[in-house]
Amino acid sequence: MSALPACSKCNSEYTYEDNGMYICPECAHEWPVQQAAAESVEEGNKVYRDSTGTILQDGDTVTVIKDLKLKGSGGTIKVGTKVKNIRLVDSDHDIDCKIDGFGAMSLKTEFVKKV
Repeated sequence: MSALPACSKCNSEYTYEDNGMYICPECAHEWPVQQAAAESVEEGNKVYRDSTGTILQDGDTVTVIKDLKLKGSGGTIKVGTKVKNIRLVDSDHDIDCKIDGFGAMSLKTEFVKKV
């Protein structure tokens, strides 16, 4: 389960998400999910998003949205390849993962979609 942010007005930990909005049941304060993501970037936490804008987290499963040619080996990762248990890293490629049949690999978030 992902950790939702506490309410910015009353600091309640019981917030929940509904239709792209975070809602506090104690004080009825509502704020958009994108605003909360932007605030976490300001706090120093980098937010990783897939090709559709969905926030990615460690351990997520994603699919490749484009044929990716591999340098050196001459192979290709095909569209629709499922990648399980990703690890997000702060480097030129945002995702470290293992792909069946290819081994350890680094991918960019712009070429994947969360399942």
